[in-house]
Amino acid sequence: MRDKSGGVTKISTGIDGFDLIALGGLPANRMTLVAGTTGSGKTLFGLEFLMKGILQFDEPGVFVTFEESPSDLRKVMTAFDYDIDGKEESGEWTFIDATLTSSPQDVVVGDYDLGALIARIGAAVQSIGAKRVVLDSTGSLFSRFADTGHVRFELFRLAAALREQGTTSVLTMEIAGERNAFSRFGVEEFVADNVVVLRNILEEAKRRRTIEILKFRGAPHRTGEWLFTIVASEGFIVIPVSLLGTKELASSTRVSTGNTEVDRMCGGGFYRDSAIIVSGPTGVGKTLMAIQFIAAGVAQGECCVLFSFEESRDQLIRNAASWGFDLPMMERSGNLRIACEYPEMASLEDHFVSMKQVIEEYQPVRLAVDNLSALERVATARGLRDFIIGMTSFVKHQEITSLFTSTTRTLMGASSITEAHISAITDTIVVMRYAELAGEIRRAITLLKMRGSSHDTRVREFSIDGEGIHVGMAFGQSIGILGLAGGGESVI
Repeated sequence: MRDKSGGVTKISTGIDGFDLIALGGLPANRMTLVAGTTGSGKTLFGLEFLMKGILQFDEPGVFVTFEESPSDLRKVMTAFDYDIDGKEESGEWTFIDATLTSSPQDVVVGDYDLGALIARIGAAVQSIGAKRVVLDSTGSLFSRFADTGHVRFELFRLAAALREQGTTSVLTMEIAGERNAFSRFGVEEFVADNVVVLRNILEEAKRRRTIEILKFRGAPHRTGEWLFTIVASEGFIVIPVSLLGTKELASSTRVSTGNTEVDRMCGGGFYRDSAIIVSGPTGVGKTLMAIQFIAAGVAQGECCVLFSFEESRDQLIRNAASWGFDLPMMERSGNLRIACEYPEMASLEDHFVSMKQVIEEYQPVRLAVDNLSALERVATARGLRDFIIGMTSFVKHQEITSLFTSTTRTLMGASSITEAHISAITDTIVVMRYAELAGEIRRAITLLKMRGSSHDTRVREFSIDGEGIHVGMAFGQSIGILGLAGGGESVI
């Protein structure tokens, strides 16, 4: 697909999420340098750019490899369900093996001249009518030249030849640094029309993949770093989290919280498209609140999804049964989908992708996520922020009523990192705390915030038994339930 953007024609890469941040795709008939450290996904980016061009846009491609053999690359792509062999047989895909280990007749690069390589690429492009060309990984190619001046000259020559052939090309290059290095020889980013940087950064003992469009010459694009992940059978997925909520809807329809008294506190229930956070220390009743919310939807015949990052499926079912909720029966009705996974089982980006897939497949009306704070174990502060913004924006755009639980750092309620990221973007904040009164520990609940609606601001006592949560009267005297960062309390 071709698109005019700012006067420059762009072609869609087909790579999930990338065209959104590229505002349409890569500038057509130009060279794009894709630079990154080892293992950052450069080769896969190039392979997908070629394969998606064939599958989605009927644009044949040529893949020039300087490091891995074509047979190895074919094996790599089988993990993503891409049939390169079939595309070669149909004349839509051609490999050029320019590796040093290839047979003498396949060595197309001389010590100081790219003439033979350029001629062979031209012949391959003409033979299959190629529209896309990938050169991977060119670091080993240009390391054969004596100085950077020669590298720059030959790179200009290569880019001009590819442009004359009417192709859109991707050139991958390995870089050493993760932050300020954009090329290997110090000249590539100046010669290439466009530069895309892939990073696989180690922060706080956790890996975080990001992609950045450093420049599109003469063409607009989104700036900044964006999360991406690589998923088996799906490939390269860019997660443009801050763009997912650009078309958020606003509903005035109310839905039940699952508790009659909490409904009254909310002025009739939660808004249909609202995002709710339930904050509290461990054991106070957050999971029960989430289950009551989901059970109310199932009772209305609504499709619901419950994600759990803190308990196994068996634990969740057992605990729900102790409060009088039969989750297996709800599943058998076809109105509930339960997904339980410990945070350590995948990266934060992979969790985001898998949750998004479940939501898109099941199309729920209600969603509960228990517990967001558990994801802090596998996330950096920025990664967690991007995850929360992306997920809340995505579900609001789908007009799903979503409830997220968050565990405070201390039993008396000091806020968590999660709450610092989510409190400003949620519509409703339900605070559940332990409170000490007359030498006795009691449970207290209050609505700290409810956007666009009048609500009960009193601190009310609640209890839990085999039938769920029971909200009682407001406390008759001053009681502190909002923990401060220093571990103290403020009095409401």
